[in-house]
Parts: sequence; structure tokens; C-alpha cells
Amino acid sequence: MAGLLPLIWDWLLSGLDATRAHEITSVQSWHGRFMTLAWGICVPLGILIARYVKITPGQNWPDELDNQFWWRSHLFFQITAAVCLVIGLLVMLIGQGFQIKGLHPLLGWLVILGAASQILSGLLRGSKGGPTEAVLVGDHYSMTRRRRIFEAFHKSMGYVLLFGGAVLVLQGLWSVNAPRWMYILVIGFWLCLGVVALVLRNRLQFVTSYQAIWGPDPDHPGNRDAKF
Repeated sequence: MAGLLPLIWDWLLSGLDATRAHEITSVQSWHGRFMTLAWGICVPLGILIARYVKITPGQNWPDELDNQFWWRSHLFFQITAAVCLVIGLLVMLIGQGFQIKGLHPLLGWLVILGAASQILSGLLRGSKGGPTEAVLVGDHYSMTRRRRIFEAFHKSMGYVLLFGGAVLVLQGLWSVNAPRWMYILVIGFWLCLGVVALVLRNRLQFVTSYQAIWGPDPDHPGNRDAKF
């Protein structure tokens, strides 16, 4: 057993490609840390909470409405991801300059553009409205065309970026022939989130964001379409 531990340690510290050494500059290292924090941790957590924790444990829904835990958590993780994204981008631009050649830079810029479109869509989502607001009519409460476009785009693009960010993280690790323990740590975290998602799906009541805010009463205009 004692002789096996050094072998396991060496295996964890070695890269997947035995023909390449693990070579990485300080710029690449810090770039990778911030991007992994953004796409590997913050974005998945923000999406998971927004998807499965609109109703928190112990909340007496629909008597208790508009629990903003999911919204604040989603906003916190996505803003944190955006900040890490900007820092990681600046580290690379200052350290190595603008690059677009190669799979990783190209994919990275596409994901950045997608993230920018998410921020812009959030700013253009329209007004809220509803019984608890000063004005009843609002884009969200009335589910106007503007709000429906936002809902469809924001959710779809969110899942595209979730997948694209994961590919970007793994491709970045591969490009520098990162040690195996990094893959295990990142993928292991994602698998844990998947298990948590399954547990939450089975134990918590799933409702749409509209129903989480205003309840299931069919008199609310948005409840005429269960999709939202």
C-alpha cells in the first residue's frame, strides 16, 4: 500500500497527454483560475439555484410568495462570474495581447459575446408590474411580447453558455496539459451539482418564476401559459 501511494500521487500530478509537459505561464495560470471560477463554479451554481430553488425548504407556497432567495443568489453568482470573466480577460489581454487564432481563443470570444448578450437581455427585460407594485401592468406580470422574447432568449442562451463554458474550461486544461487532479476536481464538482439538482428536483416543489412571484391563480395573465 505504501508503494502504491507515490504511484497514485504521480498519476494525479501528470497530464493526460504523456507526450507533452505541463507548461503554463503565470498569465495563463491566473487567466485559467478566474475563468474556471466564472464558468466552472459561479455560472452552474447560479443556474441551478434559479432552476430548482424558487421555492425554499419550509416555504408555505402559495401562501408565501415572491421569496427572492433564488433571484438574489442567481444575480450574485452571475455578477461574480461576470467580474471574474472581465478580470480573466484583462489578465490575458495585458499579458499576451489580443488573440483569436486557435480553438480556445475563438471559443472564448464566442462565449464572452454570449455572456455580453445575457447581460444586455437582462437590462432590456422590461418592467415587472403586478399586484405588489405601484403599477399593475408590467412586462413581466402581463407577459408582454417583450418579456416572452426575453424569457426564451435568456433561458436558452443560459444553457448554451453553461455547456460552452464547460467545454471552454476543459479545453483550456487540455491546452496546457493540466494535471489529472484538476480534471477530477472540476468534473467532480459538476457531478456533485448534478446530484444536488436531482435531489432538489425530487424534494422541492417546482414552479415557474412567474408562479413563484404571484402564485398559481389563473386570474394572473402569465398563468395562462404554464411555460413561463
